[in-house]
Amino acid sequence: MGKLEQQLRQKQTQTPQQIMQATVLQKTVADLEETILEELENNPVLEQEDSDENQEPETQANEEDEMDWNEEIDDYEPMYSAPKSTETRDLPVPERPDFVTGLLKQIEMLGMVDTELTVAKDIIWNLDERGYLSGDPLLLADKFGITESKLEHILGMIHQLEPKGLGARDLRECLLVQLDKEKDTLAYKVLKNQFDDFANHRYEKIEKSLSCSEKELAAAIERISNLNPSPGEGQQITKDETVIPDVIVEKRDDEWCIITNDNWIPELRISDTYKSLVKQKDQNDETKRFIRKKMDSAEWFIEALHKRRETLIRVTAAILQRQPEFFRGNINTILPMKLQDIADDISMDVSTISRATRGKYVDTPYGVFELKSFFSESIELKSGEEISNKIIKFELQQLIESEDKTHPLTDEAITDYLTEKGFPVARRTVAKYRGQLKIPTARLRRQLTH
Repeated sequence: MGKLEQQLRQKQTQTPQQIMQATVLQKTVADLEETILEELENNPVLEQEDSDENQEPETQANEEDEMDWNEEIDDYEPMYSAPKSTETRDLPVPERPDFVTGLLKQIEMLGMVDTELTVAKDIIWNLDERGYLSGDPLLLADKFGITESKLEHILGMIHQLEPKGLGARDLRECLLVQLDKEKDTLAYKVLKNQFDDFANHRYEKIEKSLSCSEKELAAAIERISNLNPSPGEGQQITKDETVIPDVIVEKRDDEWCIITNDNWIPELRISDTYKSLVKQKDQNDETKRFIRKKMDSAEWFIEALHKRRETLIRVTAAILQRQPEFFRGNINTILPMKLQDIADDISMDVSTISRATRGKYVDTPYGVFELKSFFSESIELKSGEEISNKIIKFELQQLIESEDKTHPLTDEAITDYLTEKGFPVARRTVAKYRGQLKIPTARLRRQLTH
């Protein structure tokens, strides 16, 4: 007879209110209007305030007082709350849809149930720059209170999205997803069964293990080389496109002022009509339950909008504190900074910081920048000092731009140059940074000059 056991396990799951806040936070300012209109349409309890309607004569007579109040708001320099901007900025939305928004539209067409859709959207919003799954899958399953097999099912659905390979946990899985319809091919078998040998160029061992010829393996490797190892890269809005900043940072009287660019957002409230309906004794219990449910949802949505504003301000303020050189005008000087650093500074979860910075832009006196661009890995110099890898990327880019195009520098030569300047990096690191900067190899750079 089987033995019965009791196990005590702590699981952290998100409440509907927390899910609402996370959903609203991850919206860009360009997407927020559509979200608000959808909520107003779907929830009859929620309504938009209109200060111009039903305004009493006495209120109109106090117009001077209102102007004084607006002046006070305009002078306020917030750090942890977000007044609305009083300025109108005419910045058009990019013509092509945002990458993440496009993925969300794709996922909604796969016929998922609501619980699966919530998890899938959370995963999509937290894909890293390469398009890979960020975070531990087990922690993600616990977060939403689902089984590991359910999470695997949801990931399988995400793997169906275009471009293929999104939501993978590592390079091997990313490439295998792209060959999902070619499982009988040698290329798939190499990745599935001999990936370590493939990555380390042990081709003779692969030929022996899979009983294939050198010519057959060469064709398989050619097929693999045409796959995309980073399906998320290059999908974000480029620097040449116009974007709407979510946050505006301005200097007023030698003090930084942080403002959320959401002055157009209407004030929302819960309808007085429904408030009175739920109190009426002649209403049946089912109707009251429906109204209360909608009232809860409306309250959560209004709170989520305020929370989004507050979080953006707090995150931006923390970034400003950690990147003083940039905000002094030295925009090529970015100090090492991780998402976890900001999370620790303002006592928030790192996933919240990820949502608050992904796809969000800040308008500064020096231009418009993605909030994510302020984060970078650190490299330790020979002196023991830690610097941002973005400084090395800048040096690399400047070096290549000034090279003799008839004899472009190889990765080895660039490595030697950077090492001499006090940046101890390996050749493979140079190749990685060069690839991230979209700079071709020396051979191709020489060919491009003719």
